[in-house]
Amino acid sequence: MKNVFTNLWLDESGQDLIEYTLLMAFIALASAAIFINAGGSVNGIWQSGSTQLSNAATAAS
Repeated sequence: MKNVFTNLWLDESGQDLIEYTLLMAFIALASAAIFINAGGSVNGIWQSGSTQLSNAATAAS
């Protein structure tokens, strides 16, 4: 029984999978943080474009 636990403790076959999973989780969190911060800028751009289109439509009529 001691050999079974020793083999489980020394076995590293799943280590790569865990490392890649943690790396993907970090990238996902970093991407989410970037998109959240960029949301305000995108909203401002859309509002500016909407205002300009509304002004152009008013001027054209």
